[in-house]
Amino acid sequence: MPSLPRTAGVVLPVLLLTAAALVPACSAQGGQRPPSAAERTSSMATGPDAASPTTAGSPSPTDRTAGLDSRQLAGRRIVYSYPGPTPSPTVLRAIREGRAAGVILFGENVTSPEQLKSAVGELRQAAAEAPDPRPLLLLTDQEGGQVRRLPGAPVLSARRTGASADPVGEAARSGAGAARTVADAGLNVNLAPVLDVYDAPDNFIDHRERSYGQDPAFVARLGSAFLTAQQDLGVAATAKHFPGLGSAPGGLDTDEGPVTLPVPLADLRARGEEPYRAAIAAGVRLVMTSWAVYPALDPDRPAGFSPAVVQGELRDRLGFRGVTVTDALEAGALAPYGDTGARALASAGAGMDLLLCSARDAGQGEAAATALATALDAGGLDRTAFLESVRRIDALRDSVAGS
Repeated sequence: MPSLPRTAGVVLPVLLLTAAALVPACSAQGGQRPPSAAERTSSMATGPDAASPTTAGSPSPTDRTAGLDSRQLAGRRIVYSYPGPTPSPTVLRAIREGRAAGVILFGENVTSPEQLKSAVGELRQAAAEAPDPRPLLLLTDQEGGQVRRLPGAPVLSARRTGASADPVGEAARSGAGAARTVADAGLNVNLAPVLDVYDAPDNFIDHRERSYGQDPAFVARLGSAFLTAQQDLGVAATAKHFPGLGSAPGGLDTDEGPVTLPVPLADLRARGEEPYRAAIAAGVRLVMTSWAVYPALDPDRPAGFSPAVVQGELRDRLGFRGVTVTDALEAGALAPYGDTGARALASAGAGMDLLLCSARDAGQGEAAATALATALDAGGLDRTAFLESVRRIDALRDSVAGS
């Protein structure tokens, strides 16, 4: 594992707190023009050889982190959610105060195109009123097939795309369709494509037809086609769930409970990680980590809590320079690992950038932000690493459609 000051961004007091929190508990937790491809590439390089002000430790020309207090810095790593069709006052206040990176929308947040336009307008207006206004990240899951939060394309699931007569072309059309659906709704980040390579038919990831296939090179080609077509239309893509959930058998679901995948390291890298290498080369903006435990990399922690996975594999080995985002902080897989605050600290300590608070409860985002701010004030989180995360997120916010 790489050394802690470089990988975890956590100094000893919070590292000890996080380690204690990671011991399993006795019970569970009670229309502007989109930027061109060239503009996006220059503003947010993500490949292994990309030079990045955030990785070099020097602020970009648009870096304004120096004037932010700890509460604002912490909030700029939080993706909020809310129940129902109307943005909650708590979420709007956090955005207006510059304490939010973004908001994720689900099916329950959408009742009609008119309602959605109104809600997105409220969120964007709140962002414009912040003391350091930047475009808000507005996220959703528009994978295709059964996993679509918005009505519209892509209609085909990943598996059906992979089985089509022209799979690469169909994947590109699905990516473009997803981009149009998401952008027409006023959103700018899609949590897709899924790059998991499934091992057995009807296993966890194949059950809802979310994987393109069983061959990693094939999945890599289709995933790259999807994300490239999507990002060419101004919507940021997210490759998920690193380092791969394709080996999870049926009946195991990280949304429901803890999952351990005892895949040999050589197999994990050859199958699970290979599509991510291609996605990074294609310029994917975000990577979402899995909540499964991979003993070959870290026997004790889920991937999104593990510096060995986030820093060692994704950033150091594969060279990803973009934004990392957790899966849902409320996931059942994390039941043994403490409350929202403990999970937020563990994620940030591992090197995750965005924390996905998707329980449709604004209090969840507030709890995560409070934990980060408290640790930052106490000197328990490495401030340099923290600012690097905020700068990566700010660069993404500045580059997305709507900026």
